[in-house]
Amino acid sequence: MTTGEEHEARDEHEARDEREEREEAAATERLDQAVRAAEAALIEFEIAVETFRIEVENFSRLHEQRLGPLYGRLEEIEAEIAEAVAARTKDPEDERRAREARAMVAPMPQVSELFQGWLDGDGFSPEAAAMLTEQSVQPPPKVRPGEEARKLYRELVRRAHPDLVADPTERDRRGAFLVRVNQAYGRGDAKALRELTTEWDNGVGPSPEPAAYGRREELYARLEWLANRKELLADAAAALEDSAIGAMLRMAPEDPDVLLEEIAGELRQKVTAKEAELAALLAGE
Repeated sequence: MTTGEEHEARDEHEARDEREEREEAAATERLDQAVRAAEAALIEFEIAVETFRIEVENFSRLHEQRLGPLYGRLEEIEAEIAEAVAARTKDPEDERRAREARAMVAPMPQVSELFQGWLDGDGFSPEAAAMLTEQSVQPPPKVRPGEEARKLYRELVRRAHPDLVADPTERDRRGAFLVRVNQAYGRGDAKALRELTTEWDNGVGPSPEPAAYGRREELYARLEWLANRKELLADAAAALEDSAIGAMLRMAPEDPDVLLEEIAGELRQKVTAKEAELAALLAGE
């Protein structure tokens, strides 16, 4: 091979290497873009799951606060009806039913006194449960926070999500910050969310750059992690939707607070009917 042929072969080899490097760089760039898109989609999915979880939690607390007394009154009247029937018939079966009905109403003996109101016959009181889970002791004003709170919440999560960075210290800082964001959103506290937005804007020191993935293996590993994370979130969302409260929320997707009022109205009607039934029984004695 002549010197000229050697130079030509070397140039072709170098050109081929450069072309392969460009193609690999382009493929890595496309993969990196896919990872970024998957990260953004996962964050949006997390926001949807978390907002629904908060609505389920709020609905549960408000359900207890607003409807608990009505359920309690209904159980008390049903126990009194059963006792009135048993007193009239003296039938052992009616007396058994009366005892069972009364047991449904009677609190667990000495529990409230022992735990100073933290526990009752149904377990932890709402106030005690709130303190143990770092929630506000006061129940939220509504099941679904207002539009401003929802907008502020979504924007904060998109900006401060821990998955946007790789540094462990920064991830911990963001995680702790989002705990406070979730708590404010759960209360529907738009003012607190505005203050948290200002706090994030004025954060101490610059935030680290988003996680950088230099190799295709790292990108594939990240995609796999994101897929697994999505499956876990999907399971959590399914569990929320399949829960009793989740099923009730699906009955009123536009305004769950209206559903609470409708249930309360139905319970009041039942209480009125049972009170009339009890009055008729007592009048016939």
